[in-house]
Amino acid sequence: MKTVLTISLSSIAGHIHQWLEKAIGNPTIVYLIDMVLVAVCLLVFLVLLCFFLGWMERKVAAFMQIRLGPNRVGPKGSMQIVADTVKLLFKEGLTPAASDKFLFHLAPMIVVIASMMVCAPLAFAKDFQIFDISIGVLYVSAVSSLGIIGILMAGWSSYNKYSLLGAMRSGAQIVSYELSIGLSLISVVIMVGSLKMSDIVMSQSDGWWIWKGHIPMIISFIIFVVASTAEINRAPFDLTEAEQELTGGFHTEYSGMKFAMFLLSEYINLFVVSAIAATLFLGGWMPLHIGHLQSFNHIMDYIPSSIWFMGKTMFIIFIIMWFRWTFPRLRVDQLLNLEWKYLLPISMVNILLVTLMAIMGWHF
Repeated sequence: MKTVLTISLSSIAGHIHQWLEKAIGNPTIVYLIDMVLVAVCLLVFLVLLCFFLGWMERKVAAFMQIRLGPNRVGPKGSMQIVADTVKLLFKEGLTPAASDKFLFHLAPMIVVIASMMVCAPLAFAKDFQIFDISIGVLYVSAVSSLGIIGILMAGWSSYNKYSLLGAMRSGAQIVSYELSIGLSLISVVIMVGSLKMSDIVMSQSDGWWIWKGHIPMIISFIIFVVASTAEINRAPFDLTEAEQELTGGFHTEYSGMKFAMFLLSEYINLFVVSAIAATLFLGGWMPLHIGHLQSFNHIMDYIPSSIWFMGKTMFIIFIIMWFRWTFPRLRVDQLLNLEWKYLLPISMVNILLVTLMAIMGWHF
């Protein structure tokens, strides 16, 4: 059943495309304009979302620490992050004299572009997806790894020992935790039998995988959230930016808007990993359906699919923010031990259980 909001989102895109076809006629030019409009809309959406996430993180931190948080600029401090952005816009962007200037300026762009590219196969609502590629899960896993190139580039080009050490830490961290993330993604692919994001969402029409797949899928979900938190360099895995040790890590030498781009990529990555977790394990835009309870399922269908998707994503974002104010920062040896001695072996055993469940049909 299509909800009113889902129909409006899909129809808006369709009407714009039809208007361009009538106005221009050339299919190639229409296609290029479509891509530019999609990119602009995605950029505006992500920037506004990052404003909200910046405000949300401060409010969550204040809630955890029993204080008010931002409460002066705008209603409930909602414009504080806008004020901070204006401040960064007017700050002077300094470039170290001994740095590789081309790579120094290119690095933050690569990090932001890689983060935005991962959004392509995400289904924000029913029938509302930028690119429903047939290898969606593989695409997400591959493109999300490109961000480390920008981080290594930033650390090396800064000509600063703290920046280089932070970049090396980030490289080791991301390469390590990619393994557990990949195995968690594979567990869902085994159950569904497809890499396509839309197929994964539709496979959860009678129940989300986090409970339809029993305990092994719950384990995969927990491992994915923990490993993703490490991959996006969020606390307690923020050793790449440890202020007490590295003064800021790979972006020590960055200021102004180039520094703001790193902050933007951090919040985009936070949204992306949460959206992927919501899509693979919590049904994405799919409403909460329980088996053959038609009346209950029919009521759930009245809630717009975009609300379901954003609600689930925000729930996981809140959990990841909760981590920051619950666990102390790990040492480097503890961080690598967690992956190689615990998460990876558990993931390998868990993938065997998931495979057995899929073969025997033991899931709901």
